[in-house]
Amino acid sequence: MPWAAHLCWGGMDLSRVELRHLRGFLAVAEELNFTHAAARLRIGQPALTRTVRTLEETLGAPLLARTTRTVELTVAGRKLYDDLAPLLARLESALCGTGRDALLRLGFTSQLPAACAALTTAFERSTGAGVRLVRKDAPLAGLDTGACDIAVVRGEIPAEASVHSRVLLHEPRTAVVARDSALFPGRRVVDWAELADVPLVVNTVTGTTRPDLWPRDRRPELACTADNFDEWLEAVAAGHGVGIAPEPVMLRHHHPGLRRLRLKNAPDVPVHLVMPARHGHPLADRYFEVSELPTG
Repeated sequence: MPWAAHLCWGGMDLSRVELRHLRGFLAVAEELNFTHAAARLRIGQPALTRTVRTLEETLGAPLLARTTRTVELTVAGRKLYDDLAPLLARLESALCGTGRDALLRLGFTSQLPAACAALTTAFERSTGAGVRLVRKDAPLAGLDTGACDIAVVRGEIPAEASVHSRVLLHEPRTAVVARDSALFPGRRVVDWAELADVPLVVNTVTGTTRPDLWPRDRRPELACTADNFDEWLEAVAAGHGVGIAPEPVMLRHHHPGLRRLRLKNAPDVPVHLVMPARHGHPLADRYFEVSELPTG
């Protein structure tokens, strides 16, 4: 949530300052210990360190004096803390007062990863807000059109997208062909390199596998394209070529006309959590922060 978008303080552009930066700084200022502050916020210590560093870089002043053993407020840090603490407390109170009526829209494409269930539960417990799932067959799951407030996106994020993102997890790929296809007869396992010699069916909107994942001098031919996951399934089942998708997605979609092939040496699919870089939903910041919880 941008704290001061389009405003300037002492000639500085504060559009990069978000609520999570201020909350992180206040926690460290009160604990004077990054480990304790991270535990209090329920985020990882490296994420908290990056958050505070971003705030210092934006303000152009060190807020904390760090040694290997101690953390102390600088003069600038003490002034910011004294001014900010009562203001943030009032803001947190206002947000919590409406939290139980608030709703965060979580976008996804063909299937929401199972790991998001625990993430959503932690978010709901910490905020009192609800989460509504929104499925959209779009590269950013509707985030860019306002259909959702935060989204889970498989594959690479479009370079032109104005979003904050982080990788939640990686998923293995699997291949599918028509059950009566002549491709790889009797095979259960196929090497990634072998797929360069067979026609490929591609979901051009939300798919994660395209010919350019193979070396330039040996890439599969494009058999046909589809605009959504269901069309892609039917095109593969019709025998147009091989289809490749994240394994968890295919395990949830059993098509009687398809058989699955395990892939060796295939690159994993990154799964990102994305939110608008500016003017996002206030609760999207909180969901993003919860996603940084240690998983070990």
